[in-house]
Amino acid sequence: MKRDFHSWHSPSLGRGMDLLVFGHAGLPFLVFPTSQGRFFEYEDRGMVDAVRWQLDQGHMQLFCPDSVDAESWYNKAAHPADRVLRHMAYERYIMDELTPLIRNVNPAANTAGIVTTGCSFGGYHALNLALKHPGVFSRCVSMSGAFDMRPFLSGYFDYNCYFCNPVDYLPQTRDPWFFDRYRESNRFLLAAGEWDICRGENQRMADIMQRKDIPHRLDIWGERAVHDWPLWQRMAQAYFR
Repeated sequence: MKRDFHSWHSPSLGRGMDLLVFGHAGLPFLVFPTSQGRFFEYEDRGMVDAVRWQLDQGHMQLFCPDSVDAESWYNKAAHPADRVLRHMAYERYIMDELTPLIRNVNPAANTAGIVTTGCSFGGYHALNLALKHPGVFSRCVSMSGAFDMRPFLSGYFDYNCYFCNPVDYLPQTRDPWFFDRYRESNRFLLAAGEWDICRGENQRMADIMQRKDIPHRLDIWGERAVHDWPLWQRMAQAYFR
């Protein structure tokens, strides 16, 4: 299996950012790590091995960036407004720096689009970016995601917070440009375990999508499945096709 390491100084974030890429061809997946996770987490936690056959066969390619969650949502030393601004800088890094790299490395990104995915807090990043940029990201696979950022804001809320919180902005979205893409060319998958701490978050988001008439799929995995890597490995094997 091909494994490439990339590193550069990000103008958007003002610091170095690292990236691992697995596979040589196929549908590109942009993989967000869990809370405060690193670019090597997916490999260390057995997720890459779980889909090694798909990677070896050239059916898919994984792009695994670093997070800045410790500098944004989880940075209790910073004012909530600054936490959100740091997250927005991360979004600029994804859109202005990482997405062009994916398109350059993998031509399929220009025709089939890019899939966003992530487990736990990575599921938030995956869904949030897919909702905000449906012309770039054609599919989202969120595994045990959490989608309400208000608990990270210490009671603070402003315009920027609103547009980083899908449970707030999606119910109010009216622009037909977004809904044309949500309904015609995009796919949204929300998955959680039966005993998952984020099961309620996924059911809530599915309800919002249902009310907005956005095609989506909600999968609740049984057998007392919990919020942990063994569940996500099984999900990846089932969904990464």
